[in-house]
Amino acid sequence: MSGYEKGRIRRDDLVSAAAKVYGEAGYHASSLREIAKRAGITHAGLLYHFPTKEALLAAVLERRDAEDSAREQLSAPPGLEVLRRFIALAEHNVRHRGIVDLYSRLAAEAISEDHPAHAYFARHYREAREAIAESFRALAKTGELRPGVNPDLAALTFIALMDGLQVQWLTTPTQVDVVASLRLSLQTLLTVPLFP
Repeated sequence: MSGYEKGRIRRDDLVSAAAKVYGEAGYHASSLREIAKRAGITHAGLLYHFPTKEALLAAVLERRDAEDSAREQLSAPPGLEVLRRFIALAEHNVRHRGIVDLYSRLAAEAISEDHPAHAYFARHYREAREAIAESFRALAKTGELRPGVNPDLAALTFIALMDGLQVQWLTTPTQVDVVASLRLSLQTLLTVPLFP
């Protein structure tokens, strides 16, 4: 195995360890020493791969995007397919608790503008709202959105509902059906079946 390949594997191990630690304790309460310990590497070894805590956080968020396919939601033409993809994203998330743990904890911390993930979450929410609102607008033009539904407000409400349901699911997983609730909520806005 080449040195490059070993380095890549070590970086992957560090990002995995950091995601777990951040998901459990958050960014501010986590230490690089704890992350290094979880990954089975020295603190100096961690700093060789990630010279700052912010650099490691950026790698964790990049991994999160890749794992939950969030970017994929934005690539479909506006309409029902985008809404279906967000439902699929929620379904994926509840099968991978670590993603929801990490996202919920970091998103709550990132309310503060000085948090290193603030810009990431602001952009993430903006892009999601825009994709959903644009889909609702496209559906309104074809008569597939119920009359009187405001696309921008509906998009904002859907994102808030998705986040809220996932947080409730973290605390009482047997009492919250994230996917069924999201599907029902979206269906009430439509004049056609969301899923045929």
